[in-house]
Amino acid sequence: MLPPATIGPGEFFPVVGVGPHPKPWPGGNQYDPELLELGDRRNVLDKYRYWSVDAIVADLNTKRHLLQIAIENWQHDLNIGSIVRTANAFNVSLVHIIGKRDWNKRGAMVTDRYLTVMHHPTVADFATWARVNDVPIIGIDNVPTSKQLEGAQVPEKCVLLFGQEGGGMSDEAIEICAVLYAIEQYGSTRSMNASAAGAIAMYHWALQHLPRRT
Repeated sequence: MLPPATIGPGEFFPVVGVGPHPKPWPGGNQYDPELLELGDRRNVLDKYRYWSVDAIVADLNTKRHLLQIAIENWQHDLNIGSIVRTANAFNVSLVHIIGKRDWNKRGAMVTDRYLTVMHHPTVADFATWARVNDVPIIGIDNVPTSKQLEGAQVPEKCVLLFGQEGGGMSDEAIEICAVLYAIEQYGSTRSMNASAAGAIAMYHWALQHLPRRT
């Protein structure tokens, strides 16, 4: 157990992760010698402590889910990173970035290293990829043609498509969706934060398709 670190007079915050591993070090190619020597401060599950990034990705690849995530990237939206971070939490099989190749990774907190991220320069390119690979596109936005997400059955193999914060999905993106779903809201604002909507939609999918731990 690591002691708390001081950030100011009388103020402390818990140190994330673990310190150097006592010798003898565990054997196995999954371990990173530098992490074993210096400690592992990453925000990873305990089972992945001291593992290299490549080893973690290889293990995650053996149990990826059929869910995929797609995000329109026209305005370098900060919420993109937060949606990617949630996608990591649900171990999705693919993340699609539509539009600009460079996207705002700040909110991802380096979780994109553990995911496969594919870039599509246009909505049409993404639609072609989805059609060729037989992946239905499900849009998440509160437009007039949207159905309620609550109570809806979504397919296990699908890609959830999200638009930009504020403006939502582009007209072109709306047109390529097999169906559009909106999250019911009960307050005064027209829409919720895009990253929050992403988390709700992914959890809705998970409740239908992932086994509950007992």
